Amino acid sequence: MENVLRPLIVVGGSLLLTLVIGWATDLLLRKADARHSETPMWGLLRRGRIPYMLVLCAAMLRGAYDEARVLERHSAGIGQTLTLVLIGATAWLVIRIAAAIVETTYTRYARAHHDAARVRRVRTQVTLIMRVVAATVGVVAVAAMLLTFPAMRAAGASLLASAGILGIVAGVAAQSTLSNMFAGLQIAFGDMVRIGDTVVVDGEWGTVEEITLTFLTVRTWDERRITMPVSYFTSKPFENWSRGTPQMTGIVFWHVDHTAPVELMRERLRDILRGCPAWDGRAYGLDVTDTTPNTMQVRALVTAKDADDIWTVRVTVREQMLRWLTEHHPYALPRVNTADAVVLPRSGSSSNGNGNGTAPRRAHETPRTGRG
Repeated sequence: MENVLRPLIVVGGSLLLTLVIGWATDLLLRKADARHSETPMWGLLRRGRIPYMLVLCAAMLRGAYDEARVLERHSAGIGQTLTLVLIGATAWLVIRIAAAIVETTYTRYARAHHDAARVRRVRTQVTLIMRVVAATVGVVAVAAMLLTFPAMRAAGASLLASAGILGIVAGVAAQSTLSNMFAGLQIAFGDMVRIGDTVVVDGEWGTVEEITLTFLTVRTWDERRITMPVSYFTSKPFENWSRGTPQMTGIVFWHVDHTAPVELMRERLRDILRGCPAWDGRAYGLDVTDTTPNTMQVRALVTAKDADDIWTVRVTVREQMLRWLTEHHPYALPRVNTADAVVLPRSGSSSNGNGNGTAPRRAHETPRTGRG
């Protein structure tokens, strides 16, 4: 009877005690979260309740297993398994706690500062910090698991003896990966590009969606994702429209006839901008910037508070100005003009030089093709 009750008491008691402690801890965290709604710390800590309960259960079972006297022939293997579970669950719990602390710090910073550029910079930094912490904890946990095996401890001396050669070989083999990792840290703390920045890379316009230690993802305006190594942003030039102040100046070009009413176009531009909510009211202008034999180039200058609004202002101005010209000044639209060839007057056979009594045609004149 004792052989049956002892394992039930030890194993069942450990499981029951784990559930009770886990439930009580979760209840306290929920009450703290409801009482302190200004901080997300307690709600974020609740995400670690599963690894927390695994740590409790594995620790109690590991400590009380010898008293259970179950499968004594396999006690070494069971104890080893419980130790591995305890190490893995502890690493998982540490990562969750670190994530809660970092996320809470970032949330408080974002609430206290209204500068969007600084907030995005801090967000990029804390994201990479969390990735470094998770990678470090994971490596330490794996190393701790390996050291629990006697064979690995025996091989430790030989591994340390060859660490220099292995480090050189690994460094050469992982040169590209290491350069990307250092580039990721440089981007995070050098404030070159941040999550949420509007960038132009290789002619593609988009928003930085994710930054890791090795790659960076840009979401384009048509919802494609461009994944690039972070080393690209430290070795090649790119446009960052969110760098500094987000305010932007945009231009719109038209090619119109030489008779186009430029002054009326300026007045129409002013009316269009006044009716466009995306215009920030800082500045506008319209000038003739170039001419060709058939048309002249008119440029409108407009401003907006950020990259998204400048796009809206440009397309609105372009569309409404063309519509206004078409409806009220159609003569101002580009035309291709043709004309009759001009023939010199008759002046006699002695003066034309060709003996047939007709004037020679000029080299630049073309036959009549109609009038446009």
